[in-house]
Amino acid sequence: MDSSSNLDATTGDVLRLQTFQGKFDVKDFIGAFSEKLIAQSKADPGPFNPKPFISTFEEAVDRLIALRKDVQAKTEQMEKSVMVAESEYSRKMSDLNRGFEAVGTSFTSMEAKMNEVGRTAGRIGEQLETVHLQRQRAQAAYDLISYYTQFSRDDTSRIDNLRKEGKDGRHQVAILLRRLATLAKEIDLPTAEKTRENIDRYCEKFEKDMLYLFDKCYRKGDPKMMHHCAQTLLDFNGGASCVQVYVNQHDFFINRVQKDTERDDTILWRSLADPDTIPPKSESSLTELLDEIRGTVGQEAQIVQAVFPNPSFVMQVFLQRVFAQSIQQHMEQLLTRAGNMSDMAFLRVLQLVHLQTSVLVEDLKSYDVPSTTPKSPVQNIGFSRPLGGPPPAGLGVASSSAISSILETAMEELFVPYTEGQRYLERESKNLTELYSGYLSVFTRFHEREEKLIKTKGSMLDRMMNATTTPGASSTSKAAAAIMRFGGIAPSDRDKLLDEQISEEDGLLNVRVAETILKWHAEAIGRCAELSPPNDIPKHTFALFRTLSEGIVSGYIEVAINTATARLEATDHAKFEPSLQPLSILRSVDLICHLWQQYVNVALLPLATSSVVVRREMVVFNNQTVSKVEGAANALMQRLIDAVVSWISTQLLKQKKTDFKPRNDDDSFARVNTDPCIGCCDILEKVGIAAKQNLSGKNLEIFLTEVGVAFHSQLLEHLRKFPVSATGGLMLAKDLKLYQDTIATFSIPALHERFEFIRQLGNTFLVQPEILKSYITENYLGRIEPALLRPYLAQRSDWGHVEKGFSDDTEDVAGRTGAKGLRDRFGMGRLSMMMKDLEGLRIGDSVQMGMQALPSGIAQGFSRSSRAFGRGDSSAS
Repeated sequence: MDSSSNLDATTGDVLRLQTFQGKFDVKDFIGAFSEKLIAQSKADPGPFNPKPFISTFEEAVDRLIALRKDVQAKTEQMEKSVMVAESEYSRKMSDLNRGFEAVGTSFTSMEAKMNEVGRTAGRIGEQLETVHLQRQRAQAAYDLISYYTQFSRDDTSRIDNLRKEGKDGRHQVAILLRRLATLAKEIDLPTAEKTRENIDRYCEKFEKDMLYLFDKCYRKGDPKMMHHCAQTLLDFNGGASCVQVYVNQHDFFINRVQKDTERDDTILWRSLADPDTIPPKSESSLTELLDEIRGTVGQEAQIVQAVFPNPSFVMQVFLQRVFAQSIQQHMEQLLTRAGNMSDMAFLRVLQLVHLQTSVLVEDLKSYDVPSTTPKSPVQNIGFSRPLGGPPPAGLGVASSSAISSILETAMEELFVPYTEGQRYLERESKNLTELYSGYLSVFTRFHEREEKLIKTKGSMLDRMMNATTTPGASSTSKAAAAIMRFGGIAPSDRDKLLDEQISEEDGLLNVRVAETILKWHAEAIGRCAELSPPNDIPKHTFALFRTLSEGIVSGYIEVAINTATARLEATDHAKFEPSLQPLSILRSVDLICHLWQQYVNVALLPLATSSVVVRREMVVFNNQTVSKVEGAANALMQRLIDAVVSWISTQLLKQKKTDFKPRNDDDSFARVNTDPCIGCCDILEKVGIAAKQNLSGKNLEIFLTEVGVAFHSQLLEHLRKFPVSATGGLMLAKDLKLYQDTIATFSIPALHERFEFIRQLGNTFLVQPEILKSYITENYLGRIEPALLRPYLAQRSDWGHVEKGFSDDTEDVAGRTGAKGLRDRFGMGRLSMMMKDLEGLRIGDSVQMGMQALPSGIAQGFSRSSRAFGRGDSSAS
């Protein structure tokens, strides 16, 4: 059936081969057949008629089958064509491979032949070179013998003519003369001596002429001819003489000898010996010299590189001369002048020169010139080494790193005379010792005088007890200290003046003095780190640390503590009220030791980090030093406590037997408190105020606790000695209330309970006899065994009447409750134990026992425990 009958033209176009080439969409393909038929079906009323659809799709399928057959036929035809083309391609490739193999074989054969020819040519070249060298050496040997023969006849015309041929001629003459000199030394013939003299004389003349020519060109500023002369002399004898001429005739060294370099820096030299001024960082004449060296070396680096064939070697010689002559001479002048002033001035100038010279060395390292081995005719003429001699000195050219090395070596050699061995350390230690001795001279003299007075005139207690700080003494003591430090008057007059002007203030510890000592030491440590070799810094630091310890600990802190302790020991505190000035000394010790610890940890120990052994030794030494100060401080505090307790005991001894049993009630009521009570409270109040002003933290608590505990023990012992009447009980209550109020100002909780017990014990003298037995079984007294209270109750004026009923009641209680119950009620309290202790211990024993139970150390200053002086709230890091 003809497809055109059922397929319209549009649908027929779809059924072509081009439709399936490229992008193909099935929906669009089916839609091309269906759209028109669907439209017709919708337009035709009635039921759906599938026949148009079926016939259309059948014809489309037939058309597609035919199209597939056509495509398959074309595909088969094209496959056959591809197979034929592939066969032809393979054949052509086989032919090409065979051609390439033939060409490769030909090239391999040609390469083998060329290699054989090359090896033959190489052997011929080596043989020709050997022959050439032999001929060259033979010709050179012939010429050398010829020239030697002419010198033996004293004929120099030929070599003179060679010299006149210009630069090349002079080069050849230099090489010939060097070899002739070597040859003449090796020939041992009767006539050789005269020939050798002729050659040496001619060599000397040649060198002088070349040096003259070099100097002439140097003055004219002709670098090319200077280079020629330098190269010629390098080939002749190493060129050392040429380098020396250049360096020795340099304007820098000549002008430096003729120039007046003593430019005086007045301000610097006036303050140099004063340790309180800031160390100088520069000196005008030295700065001027070093700046001139920088400029000169910068210019010479360029000139030397253009003139000399071995510039690095020449720069070494020049720099060595700069350090050995210019810098060293100027440095010696400065140090000599400073040394005539003081060790401090000398050390400061030494550090100043070292610091500025170190900066100069680092700056000069940037002027390293490149090192290149010079081309020389010596290397081109084929003489063997025995005939030509060893390479002349100076031919070896230093590398650029050698410039840095020579600068560092020159720098080190510059300071060796002053830092070698123990020279620097001994001078630094001597300087610190003298500074400390001079600065503390008035302080030391005061304490030496005090020591003599204490030893020879122990009876002069009035002067020691009445000694107070004089407000106007500060300027006088400073003036005296300045006299001791800087001199200016005869020793005898000075001593007399000091004896007249020394005051109590001169012997007191002062934190500012310690700060000054540490400041001077810090400056010395800075010099130590600057001037000492790196490996010696730890041990040098330790040595200066020991010097500091001698100055600030042995010569300052311990002297003040020992004098204060000696004063307390020499004073009879049963007659004289103790001075509380030692508390201010302990405060100063606390602050100074805090500074000491901070300084050691921050400034000294880090410098010993590189040596574990030295650092450990420094830590041990520091701990021992602190323990030494701590022990002295503890002893002083103990002496002060003993003095206060002794004075309180003296006041209590003034208590009269009738104070609490007055004969005249009106007189007793007229008094508020007894005189012993007023005296005790007065000293206790002074102690509390002084302690709070000078101590803090645990130190304050321990000190006041010791005084309070000792006073409490004294009161318990005191109350057993005096009879008390009903009226006297009021007086006793007033005294005990004042005692309690005074101790309360200490603000020590541990003392509150003790003195509340004392007050209630005093109330037993006020209560009526009928309620006494109930009173002592309640409150604080209820925790005390009645037997311990009996000695105090026995002092009641009515005790004879009360005692029988009191004993009967006690026995009744014991019978009802049993012995064990009575012990449980009265014998287990802390106050009961305290009362028992008092039965067997006296006041001094009680104080000693209390001291042994206390922690120790100085607040913020000490690092280990001792016996009496507490650490306080914190400790130094």
